[in-house]
Amino acid sequence: MLRGIRRIITGHNARGQSVILSDAPSPHTLSLIDDPPLGLTDLWVTSGAPADNSGAADAAARATITLEPPRGGTIFRVVEFPPDQATVSKLDRAKLFEVLHASGAMDRTGARHPGMHKTATVDYAIVLSGEIYAMMDEGETLMKAGDCLIQRGTNHAWSNRSAEPCLVAFVLVSANPV
Repeated sequence: MLRGIRRIITGHNARGQSVILSDAPSPHTLSLIDDPPLGLTDLWVTSGAPADNSGAADAAARATITLEPPRGGTIFRVVEFPPDQATVSKLDRAKLFEVLHASGAMDRTGARHPGMHKTATVDYAIVLSGEIYAMMDEGETLMKAGDCLIQRGTNHAWSNRSAEPCLVAFVLVSANPV
């Protein structure tokens, strides 16, 4: 089971005053591997800029969870990465990217890591707990809790070489492809 990610959503009441609309774990999860858990939790999605803050609808309640945000939009999500040693042999690369509706993002060689991919996004990544390597075609860097990375449409993968899960928060912003 993926960790429940608490999501607090604010809004406005009928008098225009600020209120807490929801305070509960986000139900918008996608499990990619069950044991150990590899998956993502979508917290919020926007379809354009400026974003629409009116109403009380759950913007993450989409029919399909996708790797990339809507064109011109954003996704706020948390990904739980288990240790590579427990998952890499279980990954069906083609199926993984198909489930995320991102077959075109998959690096066809997978030479550096089976999760290598490239998206038309700017991604802001913040390690919440654990540690993980950000891998590029050439080079990599170890990230620990509190570290931030700005991924700018590059071919990349995430490699958890530790013995513990790693949680990473991402804000994905639609961008022009490189």
